[in-house]
Order: sequence, then C-alpha cells, then structure tokens
Amino acid sequence: MKRLLISAGLALGLLASAQAAIDTFEFANDAERQRYRSLIEELRCPKCQNQNIADSDAPIATDLRNEIFRMLEEGKSNEEIIDFLVSRYGDFVLYKPPLTSRTLLLWYGPAGMLVIGFGVLGVILLRRRSQNKDRSAAGLSVDEQARLAALLEQNSQDNKDR
Repeated sequence: MKRLLISAGLALGLLASAQAAIDTFEFANDAERQRYRSLIEELRCPKCQNQNIADSDAPIATDLRNEIFRMLEEGKSNEEIIDFLVSRYGDFVLYKPPLTSRTLLLWYGPAGMLVIGFGVLGVILLRRRSQNKDRSAAGLSVDEQARLAALLEQNSQDNKDR
C-alpha cells in the first residue's frame, strides 16, 4: 500500500512539472487569432536553434509571443511586426531570410557545393579513364612478351616437377 501511494505521488509530481506553456490571449475575432498563430509559427526563437516561437518554452519565446500579441492589439501589420523583430534580433528570427549579399552563401552554398562535388567526381573519372587507355594502348613489347612466355613456361615446369 505504501508503494502504491509513493508511486501515485511521484506520478502526480511528474504530471505537474510537465505542463506546457499555454497562452491565454483574448482575440477580437478568429482572423486576428489566425494572424497571431501564423506569425508565431513563422518566426524562429532566438534562443532555440531550430524551433519556432509557438513551440518554444524558452522565456524569450514567451516574451516574444506577448510582444506580438501587444503589437497586434495596437493594430500593427504583419510586416511591421516582422520588421521590428528583425531589427531587434536580426535575420535569424526568420525561417526564410531575404536574399541579400550577406545571405547568398546560405541560399546558394549547398547547390554550389553539389556542383563542385560533381565536378571533382567528373575529373577523377576522366583521369582514371585516360590512365586505363594508356595502359591498354601501351601493351607489352616483343621482348616483354617473350620474357612472360618464358616465365609462364618455367612456372608450369616447376608445377609438373612437384
């Protein structure tokens, strides 16, 4: 009986500590709620590596959700809210940063690395192919063929003697 009470107490303690942060904002209409939801889902948490503000439990994400709600209540547009957060935290808060000279490597780097990899692979294959052609074209000279034949014959005589 004592074990059962301890287990129940431990389970309740774990459930109490596993509560997720739930925002209880009151919106004027469903369109505003949807705007809020789309904003917090498209913006990245500055503290978390790859989590949006909606899913993050970090204190800064909670502050940003509150700030976005406040700005929506003030009647700010989505662009104004995003511009404010970008000016404060940089392009990192955007999952899709704008194409600028600073983000060219981010946008085109993977494709460039893939092209370079295929180029290196092509050069390696061409070199191997040309080396194989050189070897087959060279062949054996008449002296080398005679020496090979003598070695093969000597090897067969050695095997017969055993």
